[in-house]
Amino acid sequence: MSKILVAKKISKVYNSGSKSLSVLKDINFELEAGQSLSIIGPSGSGKTTLLGLCAGLDKPTSGELILCGETINNKTENEKAELRNAKVGFIFQNFQLIPTLTALENVMIPLELLGRSEAKTVSKDLLGRVGLGERMDHYPSQLSGGEQQRVSIARAFSNTPQILFADEPTGNLDEETGLSIETLLFDLNKEEKTTLVIVTHDMELAMKTDRKIRLKGGRIISDEYSSIDHSIEAGQ
Repeated sequence: MSKILVAKKISKVYNSGSKSLSVLKDINFELEAGQSLSIIGPSGSGKTTLLGLCAGLDKPTSGELILCGETINNKTENEKAELRNAKVGFIFQNFQLIPTLTALENVMIPLELLGRSEAKTVSKDLLGRVGLGERMDHYPSQLSGGEQQRVSIARAFSNTPQILFADEPTGNLDEETGLSIETLLFDLNKEEKTTLVIVTHDMELAMKTDRKIRLKGGRIISDEYSSIDHSIEAGQ
């Protein structure tokens, strides 16, 4: 298996005037392609910061990050954006859909950025797969929270990402809707053979991933593998 994500001695410090806040300290881990990983820990432990760094949305203060075989530390913002557009998917707690676009148009965005002529066909297929074939012309305000997150999942998979980052994907949903979204996310992930990285407070969700990294005070305090090898189940 190849390494799709490598973090080497990653630290992140935020400076404000004469004060500095160390959010992450000496983070080291490697992730194999096809694995699912959850990043867990109390509020303020650095989970979302680590996710943003791994996805190239922010720069570490020190250390090296390798994403999809490319060192991203010294890339320009445009170069990182190109890498994300081509190889990375995102799912956010607050959905981050564009309110003036329909469900279909929201899903098409990554493909249109890549200049893909089949953007509409692929997006329609994905919306059908997430159970929104009859809702693709609706705007986000006309959709429930669960439906909006389904649109977000369809959009995340539209560019056939090598790796998908999900930040509290069920955090704004009720328990029943959250469980259906989890099932959908893991099912699509198996079908597409994508690597999945999830930040979550939900231990039941974390237990469904192949591996769990626990943060506390900006450091990794445990790194555990599941007793069930989900990658074998997924045929990866």
